[in-house]
Amino acid sequence: MRAVVQRVLRANVTIDGVEAARIGQGYLILLGVAADDTEAEAERLWKKIFSLRIMEDEAGKTNRSIDDVGGDVLVVSQFTLFADCRHGRRPSFTGAGDPAHANELYEYFVSLARADVPRVATGTFAADMKVGLVNDGPFTIVLDTDTL
Repeated sequence: MRAVVQRVLRANVTIDGVEAARIGQGYLILLGVAADDTEAEAERLWKKIFSLRIMEDEAGKTNRSIDDVGGDVLVVSQFTLFADCRHGRRPSFTGAGDPAHANELYEYFVSLARADVPRVATGTFAADMKVGLVNDGPFTIVLDTDTL
């Protein structure tokens, strides 16, 4: 699994011109699922994200977790995180999980987040979404379960 974690002041998802989800301060997580990912990868990735101390304290230092600040989470599926651009000019997405498998693990990841964070919003799996955000910092981290 791969995740792009962005610390945000706010973020939202719009589908067909209608806002489908919105959060305040917290994390926007763009989540990609690989063909061979399992629930174990989802658990490891969520545990890492939940324990990250990337929220600012009173001194402006990154010493707090999402839990410490009572932050929100917005999870958006993004198979393009598995784009392979090594050959030609058109990316290949063969490394991404098939839609049924990816959706199952996406939903499982969201359930893990909901067990720990009071406000978790989501995009709609496989929808054409417009994602808006105000990145706080900017602060963005890329995580891959192959290297955690």
